[in-house]
Amino acid sequence: MDPWLIWLIAAVVFAVGEIATLGFFLAPFAGGALVAAVASAAGAGDIVSWALFLVISVILLAALRPLARSHRRQPALMRTGTAALVGRKATVLEQINNGENSGCIRLEGETWTARAYDEDRTFAPGERVRVIEIRGATAFVDDL
Repeated sequence: MDPWLIWLIAAVVFAVGEIATLGFFLAPFAGGALVAAVASAAGAGDIVSWALFLVISVILLAALRPLARSHRRQPALMRTGTAALVGRKATVLEQINNGENSGCIRLEGETWTARAYDEDRTFAPGERVRVIEIRGATAFVDDL
């Protein structure tokens, strides 16, 4: 079997292993094996192919693994739906009083039915509040 074909098979094995593990450890070796396959197909000897494989793999590993690790530590960038509204600030439009089942807020330009998160708390119109939870179409709010 030709050496370039062996390198190509190694690149595919590393790539499939990376897809299976998702640890971003085997991908640089797949890149190194691919470069070695191209060099071997171009007529480079075994020593040159091995050297290219090792150098390219180490460079890719050193350059890309820290980048991938930092991306894995980032929080989710986008919450959607009502989950995106939790933690946002709103303005009370109508007095919020759980005992009277009354209250409205302006949240992200929309009017929402609102209740106090703390049952005994009331909020006057014009106060700024923070959305703690959304249940159905009702926002539960508390002090900023």
